[in-house]
Amino acid sequence: MFGFLKKKEPVQLNNHLYAVATGNLIPITEVNDPVFSQKMMGDGFAVIPQSGEIYSPIDGEVLSVFQTKHAIGMKMTNGAEVLLHMGIDTVELNGEPFSIKVSEGSKVTQGTQVANVDLDSIIAAGKAVDMVVVITNMDVVKKFDLTKTGQVTLGDEVGMVEV
Repeated sequence: MFGFLKKKEPVQLNNHLYAVATGNLIPITEVNDPVFSQKMMGDGFAVIPQSGEIYSPIDGEVLSVFQTKHAIGMKMTNGAEVLLHMGIDTVELNGEPFSIKVSEGSKVTQGTQVANVDLDSIIAAGKAVDMVVVITNMDVVKKFDLTKTGQVTLGDEVGMVEV
């Protein structure tokens, strides 16, 4: 009869971060871009992918897809805000190498493909293909741990963030 009397499904708070692709995972301090490596935007990690199929690093919701398709803003179910930045200086490519599979408001899990990226096109343009995952609201983060580096497989749990 009235929706307000129904019990709402509890939101599962997930603190886990996942590998966005199979490849080499590095701490954000090793990304060859000072904005990321000096943690100006926040803490995180990057995966140098073996293929261009890129998946969500979190369980949550897509907040924004940049017009140039090189970055996707997301929010974890625990409230942490995460930016997936695909490649270094790829904003200059005006979206060409990116095919985005999600839109604002999309619910995502670590198994959700968010983009296809033409890695060869990025490399041909002289850009790096690092898939950077940054927690952008570090002011509310109580704890961030990167638990895995080196070779990772798509979907591996690689860290956690607690707000």
